[in-house]
Parts: sequence; structure tokens; C-alpha cells
Amino acid sequence: MSRPLNIAFFGSSLVSAFWNGAATYYRGIVRALAERGHHVTFYEPDAYHRQQHRDIPDPDWARVVVYPATQDAALAAVERARGADLVIKASGVGVFDELLEAAVLELQRPRTLVAFWDVDAPATLERVLRDSQDAFRPLIPCYDLILTYGGGDPVVETYESFGARRCVPIYNALDPHTHFPVPPDPRFSADLAFLGNRLPDRERRVEQFFLEVAEARPTQRFLLGGSGWETKALPENVRHAGHVFTRDHNAFNCTPSAVLNINRDSMARFGFSPPTRVFEAAGAGACLITDAWEGIELFLEPGEEVLIARDGRDVAEHLDRLTPELAQRIGRAALRRVLDSHTYAHRCALLEAVLEGRSLDTPVTTRA
Repeated sequence: MSRPLNIAFFGSSLVSAFWNGAATYYRGIVRALAERGHHVTFYEPDAYHRQQHRDIPDPDWARVVVYPATQDAALAAVERARGADLVIKASGVGVFDELLEAAVLELQRPRTLVAFWDVDAPATLERVLRDSQDAFRPLIPCYDLILTYGGGDPVVETYESFGARRCVPIYNALDPHTHFPVPPDPRFSADLAFLGNRLPDRERRVEQFFLEVAEARPTQRFLLGGSGWETKALPENVRHAGHVFTRDHNAFNCTPSAVLNINRDSMARFGFSPPTRVFEAAGAGACLITDAWEGIELFLEPGEEVLIARDGRDVAEHLDRLTPELAQRIGRAALRRVLDSHTYAHRCALLEAVLEGRSLDTPVTTRA
């Protein structure tokens, strides 16, 4: 860009991934913005015990402001952001979201753009479509820009139908500073591993794509990582690893024969929504099996860089055919692809083009 920007970013947490799947995405985006010369202040509430479960200290590539989880403190944080070049309110802050979504719009000025960054656009839009009185609905046309974690044309068209001035997906990507191949770790040894928190709109798919496969393959070893599964009845050959800190994600991805990605219901329906886990696994050179969703070929080549499963039977068949040599070949190919086309540096170059009003007719896979 022609000049560095001062950016105020309101999100769930930059320093803690505890019950906060967007942390990896935030870190990748914010670090890449800093590397391109921009200055980011990240405002996050002290909520959900995230500060007690930090994965990282305050980074040197962003200023982190943690405010009490009260209405007055949230409004005071917004006031501190006044005068920034770009103010970003992310979805799912978790505390006073409605308040923040309206309050940040009061900061709009000729030299201050205000954007809404939706890190769960399919779920947001399904909620707004379902409830004509949703508080966020009339605010959509007020934002200078809607950015989304993914969703492709279906999300863009739906946001535009609600009056969005402009909507642009900024997809998940790889942060090569944090996700890369490491030696195997016996703690995460398994034939197939899945990492994801227990959520209502994911649980049935986890049962179908993971737990039922484990029941049908009693001689194979399965590893389940993430919070919330402590009370779930699991097959004997499924080991629960609990919350896996981000410092252990590389080992979690590198050690098993294969890792599984399972999208939430809404993301699978909309498609074009690769979660962070896809790029974390690819960046570690893991052999990734993912549930089928439209648009996967924009990011990884099916059969060559990723294995696609329409249901649990497909997952089981992939496991039956998988050899160490094939798994390594797929993992290496995925790593080459994401380093070439899908890093956060690529995504921030796109963001700069959006902010400068440049045309975005280049395919997502080749933007730089």
C-alpha cells in the first residue's frame, strides 16, 4: 500500500486458542499485516478463561489490549480505537457482540474505514436469514466493507442481498512461522487423528466421519483432540487428547498416519470455507483427509494433495489404501501447494488490494 495503516481489530483473542478456533487465523493475518508495515492493536475481552489458557505471550508484531468483560469496558475500548485508519469488528468476540457491532460504526470518518470481518459467515448468514429482527441485519449496509473467513460466491451474494457495499472472502491460509514439519511425537501416535472442539453443529459429523469409522476398525488407533469431548462415549480404540495447545499442533499433525478435517454443518453447506486446520495440516506436511465440500479444488488438488471423503465409508477406504509412502507423497505435495499459493502473505496482499479499491479478477490460488 502507499502508506502503513493503523488498524484497530476487535476479536475474540489473539493470544489464546482456548475455545477460540479463530486464533490461528487472527495470528496469521495480523502477523502478515505487521510484516507488510501496518500497525495493529488487537482488542480482546477477558472472558471464557482464555487469559488463563494463553498459548502465546503478547507478540512483538501486534499490541494486545485486554479489557474487562463489561459493557462499559467494551465501549471504552471502542473509544480508544477512535482515529484509526481501519477499524475491524470480527464476529464471535463472545462478549457484547451486538453492542460492539453498532458502536464501531460511530467511528466512521472520511479517513477511518470500518469493516466487519466474519469468521463464521455461513452461521452468521443462516442466523440472519432465519430472524428478520436480528440486530446485525440492518447494520450490514452501514459497514464500509464486509470481509469473510470464506464462503465463496454463496456468502458474497447473500451478504450483498442484505445490502453489503462490498463483500470479499479472505480465506484461511498457512502461517509458515508457526506451522511446519516437525519430528513425530509419541503422544500423538495414531492411524487417524482429528482435532476440533465439540460443537453442536459438528458433533453428528464427527460421529459419522470419525467415531463410526473407529468402531468399524477396532484394530486401528484413533486420536481425538479438542475441548468438550470429556463426557462423550468413545470407542475403546479412540484416545482423547483434550485441549491441544497451538505449540503442539505441528506434532499432532505430523505424527499420525493421516489427519482428518471435518467441517461444521453450515460451512459444509455453503462450501468454499477451508478451516484453519486444513492449512495447519498441509503446512506440517501431513496427509489430510477432508469431508467433501464445494471449492476444495481451489486450495488443494483432490487425490494428489488431499483425500476427499463423502462419508465415513470413504474415510475407512482411504485408511485401508493408505501406505506410508502414499501418505508422505500427499503431505509433501500439499506443503508445496500452500507455500506457493496459500500463505497469509498472499491473503494480506489481497486485503491491501481491497482497501485500495483495485480489481480482484485474479483467481484466489495465484494471488500474491
